[in-house]
Amino acid sequence: MTLALALRLHGINAEIFEARERAAVRRDPRVLALSDGARQILDWLGVWSGLPATPIETIHISQRGGFGRTVLRAGEMEVKALGWVLPASDLIAALDAALNAAGIAYMENTRVGAGDTAHFKLTAFAEGAVDPDAGKRRDYAQHAVLCSVTVAAPHHNVAWERFTNDGPVALLPLGDRYSVVLTCADDVLEKIMSLDDAAFLAQLQQRFGMRHRFTATTPRVAYPLGLRYRQDPAGERQVWLGNAAQTLHPVAGQGFNLALRDIWELAQHAGAAADPGAPEVLAAYARGRQADRRGAIAFTDLLIDGFASDFAPLKHARGAGLLMLDLFPALRAFVAKRMVYGARAWP
Repeated sequence: MTLALALRLHGINAEIFEARERAAVRRDPRVLALSDGARQILDWLGVWSGLPATPIETIHISQRGGFGRTVLRAGEMEVKALGWVLPASDLIAALDAALNAAGIAYMENTRVGAGDTAHFKLTAFAEGAVDPDAGKRRDYAQHAVLCSVTVAAPHHNVAWERFTNDGPVALLPLGDRYSVVLTCADDVLEKIMSLDDAAFLAQLQQRFGMRHRFTATTPRVAYPLGLRYRQDPAGERQVWLGNAAQTLHPVAGQGFNLALRDIWELAQHAGAAADPGAPEVLAAYARGRQADRRGAIAFTDLLIDGFASDFAPLKHARGAGLLMLDLFPALRAFVAKRMVYGARAWP
């Protein structure tokens, strides 16, 4: 949806082929953590205004059972917010309305394969899974358990990333409550999903700590976690982006933000060319996305490995790294900009 709107702004007509029913696409239960760079792209497309997004003004990063923590603040970057949190369904509804207003063709219940695209100048595979024959994969043997919780005290627009031996826990401010992403090993997923609300809140409290007291929760949903990515996101008159190009662990919230940066650059390259699917156009796009893609993939993978071990020297090294970020504003600002703007943060 986003790519079709971006291409239209660059004078390129696009059609959407969706394997699901159009109404089913809008029933997405997930919550999105959008960087301020992503907000800028959605604002450029004219779909940001009016969205019920909650700003993230502060991000608190820590590890359970170890010293060291760092705090990122929007004021240090001279932006209103480091990121924004909103239900995926609200963003999808806004995109869908923009598609209707623009008259962009939308074919639902239509699955398209790589061999069905010969008569198009360019085909973008923007959803679905990464083709295992064209990429690499890693199974983290983890699931993300998602829900929303109410807390006893106001959240003050602070997001929390808490690394534990059982996996990271993220709290994202959403309205007057928190959206929770609790990571757990596959072998304990069934137990966590079967807990009643009181027992689950106690488990979450034990994992997160006592900086907030959780009082109620919504029903939980779970998604398997893994790393999958295509080594080459471009082919002959075909390009892959979003989950079709890379599926990342949700730690640090990079996946959808990376996809929006893919869209931004693809639309620019395609809009500046007489033939948007020409080999040199797609090659230039792939080269331009290489640093950002590799950086986001490596960053999320490193966080999972780096914070998974309970080995004492490594735990102390993690704490020292968090402390260093907290003590050196320039380094902290660089990391924050890298998370918010991707490769554009590099000097």
